[in-house]
Amino acid sequence: MSPEVEPGPEQQPLDLGDRQQVERVRKLVETLLFASDSPLPATRMAEIGETSADAVLTAVRELNRHYEETDRTFRIHRVAQGFQLYSLPEFSPWVRSLFRRQYVQRLSRPSLEVLAIIAYKQPVTRPEIESLRGVDCSGPLVTLIERRLIVTAGRAKRPGSPFLYRTTREFLRYFGLETLDQLPPIDELGAFLAGAEEREEEVEVERHETMAIGEKTDAQPSPDPGEPDSDPGPPDPDPAPSDG
Repeated sequence: MSPEVEPGPEQQPLDLGDRQQVERVRKLVETLLFASDSPLPATRMAEIGETSADAVLTAVRELNRHYEETDRTFRIHRVAQGFQLYSLPEFSPWVRSLFRRQYVQRLSRPSLEVLAIIAYKQPVTRPEIESLRGVDCSGPLVTLIERRLIVTAGRAKRPGSPFLYRTTREFLRYFGLETLDQLPPIDELGAFLAGAEEREEEVEVERHETMAIGEKTDAQPSPDPGEPDSDPGPPDPDPAPSDG
């Protein structure tokens, strides 16, 4: 998968001060992406570096061009409305070997079905999900909230005021999507679910590829709680009869 970064306008020749600023933003972007264990929006990096989002996007393009020209094993990819470092696919066998003893907790088929319904129908209530599946879905909802793939999005204005559920940025990152617009058409949902387990294994590998780029400490930075694009911590799901 090639990096998806929009082309920018043609730039005029830079004077020494401009070149120093460009190099500063490149170092900013590379440092933040290397340190982060989750995708970073361009606006967040711009805020930290006191620069513009356009300057960050330009830096991403230049860094990827430099990585390609110098035959580096990783690129910056756009995912989950942000950017993250990923190793190139041809080097995934080495990463697999590095993490081969790590336990991967896969989603069950019921959880995948509930997740797919929420992704396509969101915001949606538990009774609506259960009417489509024909069975209770309290267990899968708890699992999906614990995995940070969904969060509550208020309550529906109807008797019982059931919770509404929506997907998160972690859902986008988990399935390698930039936005929900990249979800497959609903008539391809069966194939999407059938391949979910294989995709999840690939994503679990990619999840560690950033760490494989270089030596890192075990202490990974947590997402900034003040970041406007971050998802708030969800309240406990409501399994009470009032929610279905």
